[in-house]
Amino acid sequence: MKTYEAMVWEDNLEKPDRRVTLAAESLDDAKRQLEEKFGKGHVFNLHNEEDAKKPR
Repeated sequence: MKTYEAMVWEDNLEKPDRRVTLAAESLDDAKRQLEEKFGKGHVFNLHNEEDAKKPR
């Protein structure tokens, strides 16, 4: 399991409504969990800090 962080916009697209931290097996799993909780169609800024720091 990895820790993922997300910014979730629920109503106002100009300002993120909430910061969410969750544990998931993969990025796809994290996205699925967020969509189940907040609904499809919301904008997510979703990342895993460990993966983001890796060289590309």
